[in-house]
Amino acid sequence: MRVVVITGSSRGIGRQAALEFAKLGYSVVVNYNNSEREALEVVSEIKKMNSDSICVKADTSKYFEAEGLIEASIKEFGKVDVLVNNAGISLVRLFQDVSELEWKHLFEVNVGSVFNCCSAVAKHMISRKSGKIINISSIWGILGASMEAHYSSSKAAIIGFTKSLAKELGPSGICVNCVAPGIINTQMNDFDEKTMKDLAYETPLRRIGTTLDVAKLVCFLASDDANFITGQVISVSGGYEL
Repeated sequence: MRVVVITGSSRGIGRQAALEFAKLGYSVVVNYNNSEREALEVVSEIKKMNSDSICVKADTSKYFEAEGLIEASIKEFGKVDVLVNNAGISLVRLFQDVSELEWKHLFEVNVGSVFNCCSAVAKHMISRKSGKIINISSIWGILGASMEAHYSSSKAAIIGFTKSLAKELGPSGICVNCVAPGIINTQMNDFDEKTMKDLAYETPLRRIGTTLDVAKLVCFLASDDANFITGQVISVSGGYEL
């Protein structure tokens, strides 16, 4: 049975991905930092599908906690086949109003957590000569976004990191890819009704994306059908960036 670790999987895209992996028979490690109740609910739902699951509290922006997450996963299930780096935060604010502390914190969470978890799992995957790493970026990491220069920069960093790590880990049989969601209906995109309608109109497919749209792609990239795909950045945006 394959094992997947998903950071920030108590809600949103991470939660949906956890449930989709469970449907495919994976053992799922649900990670959370603050939302314990929601994480336990995800684990409960997974177990109802007759799949194994545990939840592990870890602030993945701190290396020793990210390392503890991977170690706990291996201790429980014996291995990690797939790592999904989903944990992240956003901040909508004019650039000149962003403090140095806010800039550093956003990078510590959005980029630092990806580095920390990849660093912790890489030696395990290299020794097994197999593994899938899927990093969640954003179309704003490709396009840039007004009032989100800080957020866009952090997501662009994940894209560069993904491409470089794919080249480095490829000889060990490890695939590293990046998913760049567009406007997805999550708590992070909690805009008013008019704004959401406007965003849907600006999207060629004329709708807002769902967490399931993203989760399905993540599961595909983790599957054997994607064994010759690495170093790619794939948008799930309904064509928003066209």
